[in-house]
Amino acid sequence: MNATLEVVAGVLRDTQGQLLLAQRKPGGDLAGLWEFPGGKREADESAESALVRELREELGVSVRECSPLIRVSWRYPHKAVRLDVYTVERWQGAVRAQEGQALRWLPLAELTRACMPAADWPAVRALRLPPRLLITPDSGDLRALADAAQRALSGPRCLLRLRLPRLSQAESRALAAQLLARAQARHGDVLLGGDIDGALRLGCGLQLSARQLATLGARPLPEAQWCGASCHDAQDLARAALLDCDFAVLGPVLPTPSHPGASALGWPRFAALCATAALPVYALGGLTPADHEHARALGAQGVAGIRGFWPGLAAA
Repeated sequence: MNATLEVVAGVLRDTQGQLLLAQRKPGGDLAGLWEFPGGKREADESAESALVRELREELGVSVRECSPLIRVSWRYPHKAVRLDVYTVERWQGAVRAQEGQALRWLPLAELTRACMPAADWPAVRALRLPPRLLITPDSGDLRALADAAQRALSGPRCLLRLRLPRLSQAESRALAAQLLARAQARHGDVLLGGDIDGALRLGCGLQLSARQLATLGARPLPEAQWCGASCHDAQDLARAALLDCDFAVLGPVLPTPSHPGASALGWPRFAALCATAALPVYALGGLTPADHEHARALGAQGVAGIRGFWPGLAAA
């Protein structure tokens, strides 16, 4: 196997929110597929410098502001790539194909994995996923919890993971059904923990346990439903990608009262694991919403948490 190919790509949006895609030329590698524009990173370049150069050469634009979206490590049968994807918030100049490639603008909802290189698809998932994943505390007051969850789902877009060990499966499913319409109306979702049959019946999301990752042979939900995975190490992350999970929740990053015996990864180890992942990763464990920007800078999709994410609601 040859050395890993370092590649960069940029996500540009027009005034209608559509995304720019460039078609790979006939006769070349992955010919005919549509990808986020970019190209190979030179040995002496940073990822951001390579992005600026590539978009100038390919599109004739000068990047003025960009931010990291996701780093994807992907192994094709014939090559391995590490793809750094940036969102380009501002650029100067009119977008025009400088190298004879076809260009088109599409809404995010119309992007399909069949028309894109496999390494680009985790970036599409990252664009569709919210920046926060809220995990319900084990509150003894179910009515207060339901009210707090409704308020959370009325705020910034998020995933809501129901973790309610005191409730029966039927009660957890009933609460999920109660919250689901509001969550999906705001382009978020409710996640059941490990309950595959319940997620299929309700049409909601699912978060698999690390134990389930080791036993399942295929993705348990259709692509239209979010399927995440609880991960603790590189092996879990690789298994989640193999099962075609949409995202992983990785931790604990810091010591946390909810898992007092668990060994914390620490931020450096978390960042190293994110860099080798092939899917978006949420940071979990001892975190608050204030950790979001730090987690993002280290490659995370965002932050997940229990304590600190539910002001005014006491956990048991």
